[in-house]
Amino acid sequence: MRNPWFAQGEPQDLPGVRLFCLPYAGGSAASYREWNERASGFGQVCPLELPGRGGRSGEPPVSRLPLLVDMVADALAGYLDRPYALFGHSMGGLLAFELCRVLNDRGLPQPAHLFVSGAAPPELPRPRLPVHAAPDTDVLEELRFIGGTPPEILDDPELVEMLLPVLRADFSVLETYQYRARPPLSVPMTVFGGDADPVVASTRMQRWQRHTRARSRLIVLPGDHFFLHSATAEVMRAITDVLRQVVPEALPGPRGSMA
Repeated sequence: MRNPWFAQGEPQDLPGVRLFCLPYAGGSAASYREWNERASGFGQVCPLELPGRGGRSGEPPVSRLPLLVDMVADALAGYLDRPYALFGHSMGGLLAFELCRVLNDRGLPQPAHLFVSGAAPPELPRPRLPVHAAPDTDVLEELRFIGGTPPEILDDPELVEMLLPVLRADFSVLETYQYRARPPLSVPMTVFGGDADPVVASTRMQRWQRHTRARSRLIVLPGDHFFLHSATAEVMRAITDVLRQVVPEALPGPRGSMA
């Protein structure tokens, strides 16, 4: 029986690093469908399909972060037997950060690297008014402000009706989140920001550095909140460069011990 968490297939027992990817609000595993073509330099991309979207559209979406993080940790527990990294964009970045905490609490292997993209540091209050329980028009207006959703989708009542339950749940994940101060992670971190992001100003992204005792760096790329798509090549190049440095012994080819 196919594992519902891995829409593009379960992680393979291949040389290199497993990069587990978490989606943004309203997104799905399909957001990363082209990434495996660019992953030959470090291993494999393993996008996670959260409940309520893609092939799991018949399942109710999860509206609280602690429950969602626990579910993801359960799903990944059997796939941490080789070097891995976490990547998350926007809501996915917050999930990836809290996932590191939960995996550590459970005594499970920590990621070789944490990539946070387009996500505000967790201790900062959200500057936008909550919309997860607001009228449909307010939810759609928030989507227009964030960008990234084609107008033809927002203007199609049937598509909007399909999207709203997941969007409300995802906005609830973000808007009901309560940050709890804890010691910094021991995981190296790379933070990506967009220089024209209307949601998360790149000047605020430096604050992520206080959440790890290990090495961290900030990379600001051209683009709005969804620079993840407009600057995919740059994001993947940075990920590849990092993973080739932090776990060279796991990489295929002459630099790796599995060659």
